[in-house]
Amino acid sequence: MEVRIEESWRKALQSEFDKPYFARLVDFLHQEKASGQVVYPPGGLIFRAFELTPLDQVKVVILGQDPYHNPGQAMGLSFSVPDTVPAPPSLKNIFKEIESDLGIKMSGRPNLEGWARQGVLMLNAILTVRGGLAASHRGKGWEEFTDAVIKYISDNCEGVVFLLWGNFARSKKVLIDTNRHSVLEAAHPSPLAGGAFFGCRHFSRTNEILRNENKTPVNWQL
Repeated sequence: MEVRIEESWRKALQSEFDKPYFARLVDFLHQEKASGQVVYPPGGLIFRAFELTPLDQVKVVILGQDPYHNPGQAMGLSFSVPDTVPAPPSLKNIFKEIESDLGIKMSGRPNLEGWARQGVLMLNAILTVRGGLAASHRGKGWEEFTDAVIKYISDNCEGVVFLLWGNFARSKKVLIDTNRHSVLEAAHPSPLAGGAFFGCRHFSRTNEILRNENKTPVNWQL
């Protein structure tokens, strides 16, 4: 697999690409494809989140777990799917919370590239998945890589807002310097959380924090 990643991220993460675990990860992905497995997202989109949100533009991080595993869904951004695909249940709940929190009407368009281009890093902890099998690339090396991404942001950026939804995302709080950054925690937006995500008001709270940091707030309306 060719590692195609935006240049500022390449420079920041080159030491990770050079480590043995990353070579093993690349070998694993080659083996998956050689054995006829379908891997999502397509190779050119694996690092899409980094392409749309260069390092010096990161002001918010939304952490997901792993890509959608059904055809046509995964596009390299956590929670996002192309406009040609119906919004998954978790994303619908995110939109409901935005509407309630900000008093705006969302279009229902499920492509979140508009957020990414405003400095919202839409990062999955695991960047690939075997088609039809959720979490199938867990433990193959991606977690070590994305932990390094989170730690690099924590150590080298200032005033980033981390949105951690659900227990998996919240477990990453240990990687974040909370003296330099803001961490907002909530239940996962999945319907399986029984609506516990609703009322977190993370979108208005994020913008309030950004304003206090003299940063441009995010236009969440798609």
